[in-house]
Amino acid sequence: MPSTLIVNARLVNEGREYDGDLRIDGERIAEIGAGLSARAGETVLDARGRRLLPGMIDDQVHFREPGMEYKADMATESAAAVAGGLTTFMDMPNTSPPTLDAAALEDKYRRAAGRAWGNFGFYLGASNDNLAAIQSLDPRTAPGVKVFMGASTGNMLVDDPVTLDAIFRDVPTPIITHCEDTPMIDAELARYKAQYGDDIPARFHPDIRSREACKKSTELAISLARKHNTRLHVLHISTADELALFQPGPIEGKRITAETCIHFLRFDRDDYETLGHLIKCNPAIKDPADREALIRAVASDVIDVLATDHAPHTLEEKARPYTSAPSGLPLVQFALNAALELVHEGRLSTAQVVDKFAHAPAKLFDVEHRGFLREGYFADLVLIDDAPYTVAREDVLSKCGWSPFEGRTFRSRIASTWVNGQLAWDGVSLVGAPNGQRLAFAR
Repeated sequence: MPSTLIVNARLVNEGREYDGDLRIDGERIAEIGAGLSARAGETVLDARGRRLLPGMIDDQVHFREPGMEYKADMATESAAAVAGGLTTFMDMPNTSPPTLDAAALEDKYRRAAGRAWGNFGFYLGASNDNLAAIQSLDPRTAPGVKVFMGASTGNMLVDDPVTLDAIFRDVPTPIITHCEDTPMIDAELARYKAQYGDDIPARFHPDIRSREACKKSTELAISLARKHNTRLHVLHISTADELALFQPGPIEGKRITAETCIHFLRFDRDDYETLGHLIKCNPAIKDPADREALIRAVASDVIDVLATDHAPHTLEEKARPYTSAPSGLPLVQFALNAALELVHEGRLSTAQVVDKFAHAPAKLFDVEHRGFLREGYFADLVLIDDAPYTVAREDVLSKCGWSPFEGRTFRSRIASTWVNGQLAWDGVSLVGAPNGQRLAFAR
């Protein structure tokens, strides 16, 4: 069994930063301590005081397979994720066909096996007519059930109130929601189309997909969760207005939790002028005051989870007029770099980033033996080098071939990533072969 000893690391785990060594035996973390001695034949890596983190767990990605492989697939996007220190991903159901039953769910797991560079889980989607599939879902086969309470992509909007109530009543896993009120959005879109036609300036996207639409839908989801005592996780909170709907404190014991995404912490309305449709996403990136409030909410434990909502599209698609330019942006490869900028700026600690981007999703979704630096856990690890790194298009591994961070210089870079004990990224290129495993959920 191959063994690697990482020495002189600055370990960041469970609220602490401390100097130590870590031994990998096979797929697992075998030993954590100080002054560990190398064994015969063991590979030794001197971390030289650099930070060693558990691999990040991204609870919200759109890897586009099946049906949209021309812009992304499980191999390319998981490679980009591993290069960015994200060792586990949970993929959304709005593919083609959508993931609405157990057969479609298992098809995704088969597609990922042997091709995914990171560990993988797949959500079951909800629709107006698949309640039976939700009720019969084995909770060990999916992290949760995704409910689009506002139409975003595809035909998965759940807008029948009786069905929605039944889903919240009967779901055997956490419910994961996209919350935007579709009638409010449709009314604003019609108003702007009357003035601009299809070529609406991108700067109006946060007015069309408004803060009021977000808050109204989030309030509905929370009211249903309270009615049925549902385990609810609201995705991609984008406004200061919604934050008052959530309670601060540690994730343990919470029945209702909130996630925000990296782009809401690094971009705001002012960036539409230069980036246009490249940062068009649903829900929309909003005002500078929202960005500041969201950062504070992460620091104060109102926001429980950080994620990417990685949703790639081609540059040709993004160049279309507003009404036909799709929403979403590729983020997995540089999301951790972007999050660590908040550490350099003194807004968060590294331990807080690790808590929100690794520990919390592992707890929320009952992920077995991942998300922490613990003996016996899978050796999903990330070594961080505090050296400047400027994002260049030629470095982008996502199939879409671009990043909203192009030209930006980060003060940290991903030096190494291990997945299940194997080095998968050496700071320059991918290493070996895809080594991701199907997630196990302790339910």
